[in-house]
This record gives sequence, C-alpha cells and structure tokens, in this order.
Amino acid sequence: MSETAISTSLESARRLAVTKQHLAGKLPTGSASEAILSVIRDLGYVQLDPINTVAPSHVLVLWSRVGNFRLSDLDRLLWDEKKMFEHWSHAASIVLSEDYPLHYSLMRRYPESLSKSWGGWRAKARTWLAKHTDLRKAILRQLKKGPLRLTEFAEYAPTNRKADGWTSGSDVSAALFHLQMRGEVMVVGHQGNQKIWGLPETFLPSWVERKELTEQEAEQEGAERTIRALGTASPSEINVYFLRGRYLNLKKALEHLQKQSTIHRVQITGLAGKGERYVHDLDIPLLESMHSDAWQPRMSLLAPFDNLISGKDRTNRMFGFDYVHENYLPPNKRKFGSYVLPILWGDRFIGRVDPRMDRENERLLINSVHAEPGAPGGKEVSLEIRETIGDLAEFLGAKEVVYTARVPKTWRNSLR
Repeated sequence: MSETAISTSLESARRLAVTKQHLAGKLPTGSASEAILSVIRDLGYVQLDPINTVAPSHVLVLWSRVGNFRLSDLDRLLWDEKKMFEHWSHAASIVLSEDYPLHYSLMRRYPESLSKSWGGWRAKARTWLAKHTDLRKAILRQLKKGPLRLTEFAEYAPTNRKADGWTSGSDVSAALFHLQMRGEVMVVGHQGNQKIWGLPETFLPSWVERKELTEQEAEQEGAERTIRALGTASPSEINVYFLRGRYLNLKKALEHLQKQSTIHRVQITGLAGKGERYVHDLDIPLLESMHSDAWQPRMSLLAPFDNLISGKDRTNRMFGFDYVHENYLPPNKRKFGSYVLPILWGDRFIGRVDPRMDRENERLLINSVHAEPGAPGGKEVSLEIRETIGDLAEFLGAKEVVYTARVPKTWRNSLR
C-alpha cells in the first residue's frame, strides 16, 4: 500500500525551495571559500556562463548566496586547491571534487549514460567516437606532455559550426567535448576566455575518489540531491536539474528512495498541473516550519542562469514568473532588456533589473527596472531594492550607480 502524500501549501513549498537554495536568511559570515563550497554542495552545481555584461552568471549565482567575495577565492578553489572542477552537469558547470565518483560513474558509461531526452545524441556520439579513434589517441598523446589550449593541438583547424550541433567549429573541439564527457580530459585552467585542457590523472589530487557507482546508485543519488536542492521536485524537474538527461530509469530510482522512506510524495495545494512530486525526509521539519520564524525572507538579484530559475516550466508553475533569456532575442523583440536579473523578495519575484557594468568609468548603469504585476509598492521595498543594487555595485567595484528614468512609478523616489 502506498503511503499518503504529505500535504502543504504553495507558499510553504516556495519558501522551502528558496531556503534550500541559500536565498533566505542572513548571508553567511566567515570564510568565503567555505561558504562557496557549502552553496555548491547544496545546489549540486553552478552553471558556467562567460557573458560579462554585469559579471559571469556563475559569479552572480555565488554572490547572491555568499555576498561579497574575491574572485581569487573562486580561482583558488578551482585551480589550486582543486576542491571543484568544471564538468557537464546541468550544462557546462562547476561541481565539487568530492562528488567526483558520481560524475565519474556517468563518464565511464558515456555515451550510454545519455537518456532519450538528449534526442539522437547518444547514437551520434557513439558514431563520432568510433570514427575518430586516431584523433582521440593524438589528443591524449599530446596532453601527456602538458596542458594545451584548443588552438595549440597539432590537428586544430577551425571550421564552420557542425550540423550535429556539438561544437562551434573543429574536430578537435568536438573531440574535447566527448573526451571530457568520458572523463579522459578535463579543463585545468583558463587563459582569458580560452580553456586550458589537461589530463585528470595529472590534475586531480590523490584524495579525489575514483570509485564507480552502479547505474542505480548514481541515479538514486542524483535524484535525492536534486530533491534536496529544490525543496520539492517532480520527475521531469529532476531530469533537467543536476545530472541533466542522465536518468535511464528514474522511475525505479524514485520507487527505491520511497521504499527506503528517503523521500515522500507531497501534494501542494494551489500548484497547477498533475503528476508525482517529492520531498526529502530530512526536509519535512523545515517544510513544516515555513510559517514560523524559521522563514527569514531576503531581497536578492538572481543571475540569468540561477539554479532557482533553471527550469522555465518549474519557475512558471511554482512562482508564476515567466523568465526568458532576452539576450538571445533580436533587440526589437526584447521586453525587459538584454541582461535581465530577476528581483526575488522572500518567496516572490517582484521585478526585473536590466543593468550593465561600465568598467571604463567604474559605473553600474541601470538601463531599466520593471515591477511584476501585483508587486508591493512603497518606500520600504524600493529602498531595499536600491540597497541590493548598491551591494551589487560594490561587489563589481563600481563607484556609483546610474539610473535611467525607466523605473516603476511606485519605486521611483528610491531608484534615481
């Protein structure tokens, strides 16, 4: 007999999600490095994106949860202490080296570890790898002599974007993608926007475990970690979050976790749509406390690829917030701006900011601010928005914040 689903409100489920995402309560004090590791441990990954209109998305994701930190702290964790590494998780991401066994298990089975949600990529990858065995050997042979940038490989020759959609141009870059997915090469540094490639056996410290989980163990761990990171999650949300598109039998993994009472079904009153939804056993007390002092709302500006809004359908259903990456649209199709940061106030999205960092003149330019329908007006909220934008400016090294006239009327007195 299946257990009765836990019942909760949409507000509590949203608050749990925000809390689990490190976006509620006071910002951490103490070591920034420890705070960064704690955030990525709980989120599972942080998506890499180099667009620097304000700051790279992964930097903003960490800033909104850690507060001001030095970029050298992040570099040290990645390239010196090697407590984190770059790998494909939700997309190109920063993940923890302590999670290496989980990723290694998928690497060892690549491309068979790709699920149907990758479309025909599994078969294409299989064919590509079989066809390019000599190129693979040549790349590995060259990397044994030391790390290289893409253009330093002997076989590198730029080409137009391939029809298979793997790469932006060259057999070497396609090979590096596949070999990274297989765990045979990895990113060992950056020179400007260029990746430096090396071998895991020479880059990873000896303390990094290389044990291999079974397919079932990896899927159970991925599902469990995702449910904890999101507060509550449906199977489709699990599939696109942490180990994106790598679940070959998610139904079985969820049934096992339920049988062990590790996760429980949850019914959210007021949530549109049908289907199973789960909460982690360890998070039930927290979920039940979301209407007490345990809930401490905070104002945050979120990055375009923030983990909380990484699934468009989930963001719409849970928060009633429709977020589009408008920088990929032609200028005449943009509604809110080119690099839009959502404003999260407690468990509600109340607006959007379109900023740009003018590095030459050390100014943070606010092209526009938009309020969501039904967003709270008044001085208290607008002053908090101004303060949060001021904190971002300080983090970026801006000497001043410059607003245009395009701000909501109800917040205008503070945002100018």
